[in-house]
Amino acid sequence: TFYIGVSNAIASGMMIAASYSLILEGVTFTDVMDISDVSCVRRTCLGILLGVMFLLGTKSFLDQHEDLKVGGLSGADARKVMLIIFVMTLHSFSEGVGIGVSFGGDNGDKLGMFISASLAVHNIPEGLAVAIVLLPRRVSKLTASMWCIATSLPQPLMAVPAFMFVNTFVPILPIGLGFAGGAMAFVAVFELLVEAYEDTESVPITGSLTVAAFAGMMYLQNMLHGDL
Repeated sequence: TFYIGVSNAIASGMMIAASYSLILEGVTFTDVMDISDVSCVRRTCLGILLGVMFLLGTKSFLDQHEDLKVGGLSGADARKVMLIIFVMTLHSFSEGVGIGVSFGGDNGDKLGMFISASLAVHNIPEGLAVAIVLLPRRVSKLTASMWCIATSLPQPLMAVPAFMFVNTFVPILPIGLGFAGGAMAFVAVFELLVEAYEDTESVPITGSLTVAAFAGMMYLQNMLHGDL
């Protein structure tokens, strides 16, 4: 379990960095097609609040269904798997909207390429988080891989309508980015990071790995921003 804790700590740090980037993108979002009278900061904060509330509601619902079964899993294992998969899948919808809007907005291809590349990098810790939850619970590698892919499918599915109806999606984008960032940060801190400490039984190891993963992810994102 020690190495599972190590993986959890790394995934947590990377996801916190990804959450920070999503929230920052929402707060600083500007587009001539944005006709909302509410500031991007307020809309992003609303999204964060909705994301956290959604997570708490989902966790409460799953805790009330102790007999839940997912494949060969049941009880606490099934609830943990469902929570991670559900969150990762749902927040991918917001990321898909971000991709479509970025290509259709006034900044055009340059912003679209940056957002797409950034979210592609974000998919690494998200997939890692899903795999870490599934593999120790004796889920096959093929099944775990399919779930990792499935949780990101909403991105291309939502990118197309968001691009086609960009005027409709632009005002709600900061809310969606805040929702995705808030939900992912909640999972990273209160699920993965807690489990990482429980498995490693070491605050220094967990903390140093999380910080290193956070720094590495931020460096990679900044490098992408500079290139694009």
